[in-house]
Amino acid sequence: MNSRVSLSQGAIEAFRHMKETREINTVVLRRADLAGALVVEVEANLTHEELLQALPVAEPRLLVHELSFASREGARRHEQLLILWQPTAADGGQRDSYAAAYALLTGRLADARVHLTAERPEQLEYRKLVAQVG
Repeated sequence: MNSRVSLSQGAIEAFRHMKETREINTVVLRRADLAGALVVEVEANLTHEELLQALPVAEPRLLVHELSFASREGARRHEQLLILWQPTAADGGQRDSYAAAYALLTGRLADARVHLTAERPEQLEYRKLVAQVG
């Protein structure tokens, strides 16, 4: 496994944009190559369905997504999630490379207190995500 993982300047700026402006709720990162930096693939305000559609079928990705939901008491809440997307169709080298990148981000993203790994879209269903953070 390649432990040399870094964030591109674009990724750093996307996280800052997400935190400071609240204009976006999702940043999807990909490795430039197995030895390269994490670069922004998507920086957008996505619905939950659009988020699921943005996931490649056979390639891993890292996602930072702000989940909006109502608490049991009815209060509006937001929780930032760090998601490691590891589809079963991805090859082992890719999976290992993204696992190393995920480890880097768990330590760097203080606002993302909920960390998840998913291999299938149904693991990221809205109600399942809310149950994990709520």
